[in-house]
Amino acid sequence: MSGKGAGLLQSVERAMRVLDHVASAGGPVAAKDVSRALGLTLPTTYHLLTTLVTGGYLVHLAEERAYALGHRVDDLARALHRQIAAPAEVCRVAAVVHRQAHAAAYYAALRNAEMIVAHVDECPAHPRIRILGVGFHEAPHATAFGKLMLATLEPADREAVLDRTGTPAVTAATVTDRRLLHRQLSQVRGTGLAVEVNEFQPDLSCMAAPVNDAAGRFVGAVAVSLPTGRMRADRWAVERVVRLGAVRASRAVALEAAIRTGRATR
Repeated sequence: MSGKGAGLLQSVERAMRVLDHVASAGGPVAAKDVSRALGLTLPTTYHLLTTLVTGGYLVHLAEERAYALGHRVDDLARALHRQIAAPAEVCRVAAVVHRQAHAAAYYAALRNAEMIVAHVDECPAHPRIRILGVGFHEAPHATAFGKLMLATLEPADREAVLDRTGTPAVTAATVTDRRLLHRQLSQVRGTGLAVEVNEFQPDLSCMAAPVNDAAGRFVGAVAVSLPTGRMRADRWAVERVVRLGAVRASRAVALEAAIRTGRATR
């Protein structure tokens, strides 16, 4: 019984690896290339590909003899966006932060030891960092809201996250040494504010303040991104806006939770 269960889990894990590989490719991928890249036999690879095609997660492009992502992946992405969507009042807070800070504003939510961008407020004059769209959750060591999360985690949990994500150099300024990162995170805990300068994208900086629920638990962050020159020139004005935005977002999150609880108990 346990052996059969383990086999099923292994099949699922292999299927997810195949899906990830096709998703990360620059275009359609041939079965033999998937087999070689993942160290799977060709029959096993075809079985996994066929299963994913049947489920709509991949499509088989017969003329190219290759595989590409299917419509179900887009369905999942849209479902994720619905599930992580920020409360309406938090979105309004982000709009105020955007307007007052003259910078792209973000709300990132804590979800299973990951900070996921749940809302972005931008305009042509103050655009977001392109990669920081809704659903982004990578490189916590190099983003301001990621540093906030790392600073709040228990040491063992923080190391587990860093072991999983690593600390790669996203730019030349990224803090990659864990000892230096830990020192930076200690400062974040002391000030209640996270700042990264050119660590995620050259000539751009980010600032983030924590959003807490009614019990005082860290649940997200209000953040902004702006040119590094402006960050240095307007640091204190921007900080005031971000901190106040985080306070307002905390109130909104607490109210939303209270409303949900009230609905659930009625």
